[in-house]
Amino acid sequence: MSRLELGVCYYPEQWDRSLWREDAQRMVEMGLDWVRIAEFTWGLIEPERGVFHWDWLDEVIDILGEAGLRVMMSTPTAAPPKWLIDEHPEILPVGPDRRVRGFGSRRHYCFSSDVYLAEARRIATEYARRYGQNPYVHAWQIDNEYNDHDTVLSYSDAARVGFQRWLADRYGSIAILNEIWGTVFWGSAYSSFDQIELPNGLVASPNPTHALDFARYSSDRVRLFNRAQLDVLRQYAPDRDITHNFMAGSFEFDHHAVAADLDIVGFDSYPLGNLLGSTLSDDEKHRYLRTGAPDYQGFHCDLYRSLGKGRMWVLEQQPGPVDWAEKNPSPADGMVRLWTWAAYAHGAQAVMFFRWRQAKFAQEQYHTALLRSDGSPDQAAVELAQVAAERDLLPAVVRERAQVAIILDYESIWAADILPNDDAFPNAQIIREWYAGLCALGVDLDFVGPQDELNGYALIVVPQSMIVPYDLAIKLRDSGAKLLIGARAGSKTPDMHTPHNLAPGALAELTGVTVLRVESLPELAQESVRLQDGTTYDFTGWREIIDTSGTVTAEFCSAYRDGSPAIVRSDRAIYLAMIPRGQLLHAILSDALSWAGLPVTECGPDLRITSRGGLKFAFNFGADGLSLPTDEPHAYLVGGTEIPPYGVSIWRDT
Repeated sequence: MSRLELGVCYYPEQWDRSLWREDAQRMVEMGLDWVRIAEFTWGLIEPERGVFHWDWLDEVIDILGEAGLRVMMSTPTAAPPKWLIDEHPEILPVGPDRRVRGFGSRRHYCFSSDVYLAEARRIATEYARRYGQNPYVHAWQIDNEYNDHDTVLSYSDAARVGFQRWLADRYGSIAILNEIWGTVFWGSAYSSFDQIELPNGLVASPNPTHALDFARYSSDRVRLFNRAQLDVLRQYAPDRDITHNFMAGSFEFDHHAVAADLDIVGFDSYPLGNLLGSTLSDDEKHRYLRTGAPDYQGFHCDLYRSLGKGRMWVLEQQPGPVDWAEKNPSPADGMVRLWTWAAYAHGAQAVMFFRWRQAKFAQEQYHTALLRSDGSPDQAAVELAQVAAERDLLPAVVRERAQVAIILDYESIWAADILPNDDAFPNAQIIREWYAGLCALGVDLDFVGPQDELNGYALIVVPQSMIVPYDLAIKLRDSGAKLLIGARAGSKTPDMHTPHNLAPGALAELTGVTVLRVESLPELAQESVRLQDGTTYDFTGWREIIDTSGTVTAEFCSAYRDGSPAIVRSDRAIYLAMIPRGQLLHAILSDALSWAGLPVTECGPDLRITSRGGLKFAFNFGADGLSLPTDEPHAYLVGGTEIPPYGVSIWRDT
């Protein structure tokens, strides 16, 4: 699939059946190809154990399929029914405050519950047996948004027992666990695995290896849960694509691992819903209040396209104001169209809009849709029609491998949250900021994990990899790429110990660096970094005192050890002894690209340019018109050299 396909999330169970056939016809007329259904239908299909009411869902699927739409069926495990909770209240998740999280919304289950795992497998089997060979059901979604409402980490009795078993399998003996965890510290040794509790509700912070192992265990349970249903679908729905809709901005489990089991990697894109809760400055939030940050959606498209080996779908695209954020502004007219084409440019095979008709009852009444609750078209429907017409102007092309890769390691993100040494340590935000900085320089990007093949890239950037095993360091060395390595890289082993040769551990040979001391500075420190050309940039936060055999290309201007190295370069790697932001980050990224022999296109804050196959795409996230930064003539398919506010231009790459 290389032509943009369009779809919608549909909840026929929330509307009178007299509307279903009309809805299907209107979907086809709008240019929609796909309909995703049924992710919250368990209690409707099985209102009591063993009693199934399939007739209405059978009818919906027939209506949609006969109209020419392809159905994506969902397993309904994100919302177990009340009768199951009453039978087995132990399947409910438990928060870090040790309070049970109850029935009445969704995601009210604990991944560690073997009882719920069996029930999820059972209901997935029932759905798959009935619809696995249905000619209108072409794909399946498993569950819905793992970790929505912070549900990956559960502190239930089942989690405690499961964690103890997992530790016994991992370490084999309690003596080895005590050694690896360093339980001689604070005299916290264990004499058996069943003594080990979960790392919450403690007087002080937990042992960091204990906390990291619990994060690993919890991530493994997500993969186990996903695979249990995937195995059922493989059996009863062969030759159907299987996906899950990852939640953008979630780092609480290893998405690399879960994605490896799927055919398509999907995610849900809400650029405005996630804006005000981000770490952008107030000025930036004001600037992009009605567009979303220019690189928010691109980041997740590139991440999940990379995880899906090129097969990525946006399974929920924001159509207007949402209802779940702190504040819920409307997108500027044109932004739904822009987001849709931006998703395609970054590799999406399909974009599905959430949802068909705005709900008139229950929790999401203010969440907009393609249609209002009375059936009249909302602004997103207008822009969808424009996209449907424009896609016929474009040739079918695929997104190619980039020349620049970013390493994203979930364990390193967990580790830095567990052992920050700086209450304001930006952690996952470092990766987002480096990504955005590279996009502002006109760079296309792939994401890679520690397990991935790294050969063929001109530049590999390592913004936040606190844990770098030796096998990853060897892959980086053998890749032949130039490397840009951020502070704190390799500073901990997989056991959360300081490396025997100090940080950056396994990266010491590549970087020519030894980290002697770290500190974290408040804003009031008012320190700076001076580059070789004499340019000085403000700096605060994480700082390292290093010894190096490399070439020093920037120094700290500081009341403490003034002139100590801030940036050093070896023959293969640039190492940063601090966390750059703003203009300092921009200068460093630009220099690294030039060093790697890659072109730079200054796009400014609002313009983004990217490529898909032989097509070029430009997007204007600003309130003012922009001109493309080129004098070369282009064969425009959509738009032109002048891009209006919230506009899109698409041309052939000549």
